[in-house]
Amino acid sequence: MLFTIGFVAILTTVGVISAANHQVEGIERIPALKSALSPSSANVENFLLVGSDSREGADPTAPDYGGIGPAAGVGGHRSDTIMVLRRDRNGGPAALLSIPRDLWVTNAVSGQQGRVNSAYQDGPAALIQTVQLSLGIPIHHYVEIDFQGFKTLVDSIGGVQVCFAMPARDEHTGLNITAPGCYVLDGIQSLAYARSRYYETLENGQWVRDGTSDLGRIKRQQLFVNTALQAAIASIKGNPFRTGELLAAGSGVVRLDDGLDVLGAAGALRDVVGGGLQPYSLPVVPRTVDGNAVLLLGDTANVVLDYFKGVAGSPPPVG
Repeated sequence: MLFTIGFVAILTTVGVISAANHQVEGIERIPALKSALSPSSANVENFLLVGSDSREGADPTAPDYGGIGPAAGVGGHRSDTIMVLRRDRNGGPAALLSIPRDLWVTNAVSGQQGRVNSAYQDGPAALIQTVQLSLGIPIHHYVEIDFQGFKTLVDSIGGVQVCFAMPARDEHTGLNITAPGCYVLDGIQSLAYARSRYYETLENGQWVRDGTSDLGRIKRQQLFVNTALQAAIASIKGNPFRTGELLAAGSGVVRLDDGLDVLGAAGALRDVVGGGLQPYSLPVVPRTVDGNAVLLLGDTANVVLDYFKGVAGSPPPVG
């Protein structure tokens, strides 16, 4: 799921390098991605951040199951969340682009058209190539986490505070906020919030669904990422030796391309994300293609895409 918090928290809060080195060695690497990734760029470094919908390791009988559904009930693995983290090599602010899972694209490997999240079924390399082909964004590194890993990483930073102006729920994910207020969500509750595509709020005694579906979820996820990032930084400032604990939580649940220098990326990102990430969303338009309700790139999408390509300046954040 929204592994982004885990990845960003780990990379940006490495403060005790000597204590962290041995923890980095335990993070799983995905081989054979080099041919799919773009060569280094002089202007930008882009990380493809993927939250898969894998239920591997989930126990439906456990109290912390979180309602994510059994592995046997999911037909193939898809990328539940796709984001691109942009680092400006010239020292500008870091930015985060969310890619809607319903974006209609051409699979770079199979040549078939479908939703972008379905490309993951052909493997991480296929998803990388599909994003690059469809959006023209160079991808230099790959980071992935699944539902179980997301819960682990959120719990490792002590939860994430989310504020609700009114009661909210999603009967599909198990989200259930009974009163307005700010709550520190644990891993299970954060997963229910971050996965919500049928988000409802109680307004004047009636439950009202957010009709923007995945686009509304993107806005909530981006806010969640920035809040979680600040929580991780605060945790390390309060106790620098928490670095090793966060990295330990990441080993075993995060997967990276085998060329990513975690500690080097930490040093490059640490100073530019302390004030938060600039959020961006793709301008899209709803369409029906072959009977499928999908999203197509809008006419102004290139304004955002050119920034992530490194060929244009920063547009106003649209996330």
